[in-house]
Amino acid sequence: MLTISNLSWLQEKFAIKGYQWERFHLVGIRTKDYVPNTFCDNIFLIDGDKAYSFHATTRPGKHWLKNLLNPKGTAVLQEGQYKNSWRIGLHQGKYEALVQILPVNVFRDSNRDERADVGGVIDRGMFGINIHRANANLMSKLVDKWSAGCQVIADPSDFNFLLKKCKDSGKGVFTYTLLNE
Repeated sequence: MLTISNLSWLQEKFAIKGYQWERFHLVGIRTKDYVPNTFCDNIFLIDGDKAYSFHATTRPGKHWLKNLLNPKGTAVLQEGQYKNSWRIGLHQGKYEALVQILPVNVFRDSNRDERADVGGVIDRGMFGINIHRANANLMSKLVDKWSAGCQVIADPSDFNFLLKKCKDSGKGVFTYTLLNE
């Protein structure tokens, strides 16, 4: 986990996009230096004047890109601001995570290669695009089955920190903003 104290660069991106800056929210940065099936993106927790950065993926893993759960294709969350769209709940009924509670926009990648494609037809709905961790005990290096479209943090201790901060915030719902680098 990396702590960042100068948030002006991120606030500038929000202003350019017309997104609302909240004192407590989550931000995903989808890297332009995409390496398929790796945790090459970042998720930030903004808490007042601090930001905590976590290695993550904002794209599905190789397994679900090749083995479609939906005949339209694997979900890839579209860049955008999703206000109050997540709350604390159970990911797949197994452990606490941030679970989707409002519709989101996804692209559908149906070509069954190992690369998550961003673009094309947009699908809007409730798809279980959760914000959760990968392995419960160890930092994960490969995405594989950890994401079928979810936003996934590689290190379980980072995820536990994020979840505790969310609980301590007193908020019932959370905003997530995804930016393409």
